[in-house]
Amino acid sequence: MSLTRRGVLCGSLGAAAAGLTARRAAAAEPIRFGWLTALTGPNSAPGIGFNRGVVYAVDKINAAGGINGRMVEIVTRDTQGDPAKAVNAAVELASNIKVHATFGPTNSGESLATTPILARSKVPSLQVVQLDQLIDPAKYPNAFRFAPNNSQWDDANRHYITDVLRAKKVAVIGDNTGYGTTATAVSVASFRQAGIDVVYDAVIDANAQDTSPNLLRARSAGAEVIACWSDSTGLNARMMNARGQIGWDVAFCGHPSMGSGDVAHLLEKPSYWEKVYIIGYRSCTFDASGKLPARTQAFIDEVKGKVQLNDTTLWWVMAACDAVHLVTDAVAKTGSTDSEAIIGAWNKLTNWPGLFGDITFTPDKHNGYPTSEVVMSLANSAHDGAFTLAPGYA
Repeated sequence: MSLTRRGVLCGSLGAAAAGLTARRAAAAEPIRFGWLTALTGPNSAPGIGFNRGVVYAVDKINAAGGINGRMVEIVTRDTQGDPAKAVNAAVELASNIKVHATFGPTNSGESLATTPILARSKVPSLQVVQLDQLIDPAKYPNAFRFAPNNSQWDDANRHYITDVLRAKKVAVIGDNTGYGTTATAVSVASFRQAGIDVVYDAVIDANAQDTSPNLLRARSAGAEVIACWSDSTGLNARMMNARGQIGWDVAFCGHPSMGSGDVAHLLEKPSYWEKVYIIGYRSCTFDASGKLPARTQAFIDEVKGKVQLNDTTLWWVMAACDAVHLVTDAVAKTGSTDSEAIIGAWNKLTNWPGLFGDITFTPDKHNGYPTSEVVMSLANSAHDGAFTLAPGYA
């Protein structure tokens, strides 16, 4: 059959129309934001707080018309704090749903299992968990952390214990999750390297109901401070209750979950929340005059009545908003949801103005949170999820 000029023209027009249809379909396709976290179970307090920020940020973007006319779709999977469930969810998001980027999991033990999966699928991945080995640009070029790593947390906590509280003998206690086990081991090693005597260390089941035997052993060993590495608010509250029950006036220092509003509801006495000092951030800390940074106060004013803050930690909510905007800003800037485009945009961020902190990434540096922003705070001083700077801390 011979080709006529009309046939060629019709074919060209058909191809052009098909291309236009494809472009329109791509433009109408939602930006799929994969969200992995524990929303139920003993380690769910952070996930619940982060989830409020994710939902708020996405709803606000979509109400304003989306990004380049594309709505943002949250694809949430509750991992329940179980690495096996997190793995299955990561495979589903990357291979079946084909999300354009992911945030989470928010527990390091789960992230240890999911990070290699997301790397193989080349899905842009945002992390807020602390384990140092989760970020490696050579091994995981798709993974970026916009929160402090464990070294930054551990350094701030150890500095406060040794330089401010002047403790010479320390107990280190964590839970038996992947995060708690690893963080406890790292903390023990760093104390000993600094010449501090670790007189007792243990990992406890996050569901343990009676923690008094552990505290009694720590007291008998002569511990002057307990460094605590668990994000389980229930376990943290039970340890504070046990401390009060045995009449031990020892300070707890460590994980931010000890300052979660959930802890207050689980304590037998409000006084059991005293002498508890947590990792904090300048963006979420009241200054000497009782004021927050202007950017933070503006956010609180904006979400008042829309996002519950009195039973969670502000940094969880603000960091989650940042996660959404890190993805959508990259899409807006590049005009693409291709993984290479998003990863390329993140690799060029310099002092990106997040709510939680100003973030800088390069191709060789995927830990983007500034160390100078990590401080220690009073656990029982929360107001709208923000905290007062710990005493003696400059």
